[in-house]
Amino acid sequence: MDIKMEGLSFEIMEKALEQARRGRAHILGEMLKTISTPRADYKPFVPRIEKMQVPKEFIGAIIGPGGKIIQEIQKDTGSTIIIEEVGEFGMIDIFSSNKDSIEAAKDRIKKIVAVPEVGDVYNGKVKSIVAFGAFIEILPGKEGLLHISEIDWKRVTDIEEYMKVGQMIDVKLIGIDNSTGKLKLSRKALLPQPPQK
Repeated sequence: MDIKMEGLSFEIMEKALEQARRGRAHILGEMLKTISTPRADYKPFVPRIEKMQVPKEFIGAIIGPGGKIIQEIQKDTGSTIIIEEVGEFGMIDIFSSNKDSIEAAKDRIKKIVAVPEVGDVYNGKVKSIVAFGAFIEILPGKEGLLHISEIDWKRVTDIEEYMKVGQMIDVKLIGIDNSTGKLKLSRKALLPQPPQK
């Protein structure tokens, strides 16, 4: 309130401030009738921005050659993604008009930056079948070998009896070659072992 004007008495100011206080209290009271505490999250259809942070060495994998991967994620999820390198990290802003779109984009990015760990189980896609086994993509851009001896507890002669190219199968990561970084997978590790004869 501007009190530099002459003729504005203390009583008028006191009355105006008290009237403003009562008005504010009334408005807050009406607001409390509708919602008394902040919501834990926005409604699903509310536009939003979410941030992610990844180690900077993964920025290239998220963007992909010529921006192919990031453009694919944006197209498939209906989101807009901006990545900026800040120090040792990639700071990712994901914009979307709904929560499901952002969650889908975050999930895709998490899979790209995930580091496979021995003992974890993955639902992977059969990329190719060769005489000695099958190559399974367990995470985007991360393939491992499911050796023919790791498909089943019994002897396998025809791999295509168990899987086809493009099929999704569950496999367990049983090893990572220290020198090459190649992933060793097993399907039989997830199956009950038959009793010994």
